[in-house]
Amino acid sequence: MLTGAKMPKPRLTLLPDERFAPLLPSLQERLSSAADSITAENFDSMLDDTMRRVIQLAFRHASADEGTVWLIDKTKRYLLPAYNTGPSAQQFVAKFRQPLDRGLVSMVFGNEKPFTENEVPKNTAQDKTLDKKLKVQTLAMIIVPFYFLEACRGVISCVKLGVPGAARKDSQGFPENAQPLLVHGATTLGRLLDHHVLRITLGLR
Repeated sequence: MLTGAKMPKPRLTLLPDERFAPLLPSLQERLSSAADSITAENFDSMLDDTMRRVIQLAFRHASADEGTVWLIDKTKRYLLPAYNTGPSAQQFVAKFRQPLDRGLVSMVFGNEKPFTENEVPKNTAQDKTLDKKLKVQTLAMIIVPFYFLEACRGVISCVKLGVPGAARKDSQGFPENAQPLLVHGATTLGRLLDHHVLRITLGLR
């Protein structure tokens, strides 16, 4: 053996248990049904303290003022805010409807590609309807697709906000590492939801 040669790290290999194979179609059908039952109105009830902390930390580490989880509605025509960390959450969560044919969050849901815009007021693709409703101005925004239970079921966005007509902030834009941090938070939250729903489905809760 060569001196200083690295030994391969032990690797755990787990294989599917064949005894469960006949049950997989029923399990997949049940999980799909469970996914369809998660809506903007009841999403908050699915979150435990760990899930909340994961997404809140993602927004904080990205240096956002607040963030929102958006879910596709049952008609597949709108994105609805299902969770928000800002002071105006009660005014629009599960109430506001963002049409899929306009706005930046709808664009990301459609193409499933993370997106950062540090000059939102200059971007004509932004739908300003929600800003006007809340009397704020979105200065910068990060939006990432949100996957859980085998599909993209919405997006997660975080923003830097200002007052309409106020002078530009020096810290208006997001740092370069902010988008990967939000992607990581969205991925982790999705996997935690998968685990949560699977345990309930299997009666392990």
